[in-house]
Formats: sequence, C-alpha cells, structure tokens
Amino acid sequence: MKIFILLGHTDRETLSGAFGDTYERAARAAHHEVRQMNIGEMTFDPILHKGYKVIQELEPDLKTFQENMKWCEHFVLIYPIWWSSVPAMLKGLFDRAWLPGFAFKFADHGLTCEKHLKGRTGRIITSANASPWMIYFMYGPITNLVSSAILGFAGIRTRATLFGPSERASPAKHAKWMRKVERLGRRGA
Repeated sequence: MKIFILLGHTDRETLSGAFGDTYERAARAAHHEVRQMNIGEMTFDPILHKGYKVIQELEPDLKTFQENMKWCEHFVLIYPIWWSSVPAMLKGLFDRAWLPGFAFKFADHGLTCEKHLKGRTGRIITSANASPWMIYFMYGPITNLVSSAILGFAGIRTRATLFGPSERASPAKHAKWMRKVERLGRRGA
C-alpha cells in the first residue's frame, strides 16, 4: 500500500512525533511504500490572504504535499488536539493546499461537489490532555472537522484514534499506545 504520513505538530520531539516514527517504521517493516512530511519542516505561508478570490501561488512544500496526497492510497494525519481543534499551522496547510480543482470541484449549481481524492482511506492519530470519553461527552467527535469537513469533503474515508490524557500518562500507557500505533502501521490502517 502507498501510505503518506503527515506530522501536523511543528515539533518532532513530541508524542505526536513518536507516533509518526512508530507508524512509519511499522509500515516500512510490513513492506508498505511510505512517504512522510513534517509540518514543522515545511516552508509556506499558512494565511489565505484573499480567501479564494485570488489563489496564492503554492510554495514548493505545498505542491509536494498535494503530490503526496495524489500518490497515496492511505493518508495518516498525526497531530495534538489544541483548544478542541488542530494546530494553527495544520489548519493553514489545509486552507492553502486543499483547493478547488485539487481536492474537490463544486458543481455549477453549488450544492454538491466532485470529490477528487475519492477511493483513499485515512487515519487520524491524535492526542489530548484529557480523557477521550470526557472530550466526546463535552464536545462531541473532536476529529470531525478534519475527518468529515476536510478529508471526507474530498472523498477520503477516515477513521480516528484518540489517545489521552497524554501529559499525565505513565510510560507503560505510552508503550501501550505505541503498540497500537505499530499495529496500525503494519496493517496500513
């Protein structure tokens, strides 16, 4: 399987970075083709200055991101939950690169759209400093913005794995989480 991993945390030396490295190692060991990008190593302006009235020229890293999305069969997005959402740079990446014509195309009547990334699967791996059941009880499905409104809008069928509470987790709990991420990587799930 062709797997594209995007680390959506700007700092690799984090739990998110460890999830990304673990998933990649396991996927490669299972003979999947893997490409990985790390948002903290990408250079682009995350601000969509004129909305979609004027499409800004995409920086090389955003073009590479788009190429990797077209190439992959399975997309893995790893990020921490910050203020019940994604980190700002990750949101900026989608604002800039998830463009009409690339990820989707609105129908002339504006009510529906063509999903240009249909047929791909996705996995969101995220962590939060609260328990997953508490987050769901308070806010609902916390990954819905990304899984449905962004990835699903382009046709990617996505599942999410949420770990938490992350900062107070014991080394044994972290090891258990890494084993789960390793299993996902081996299966390309």
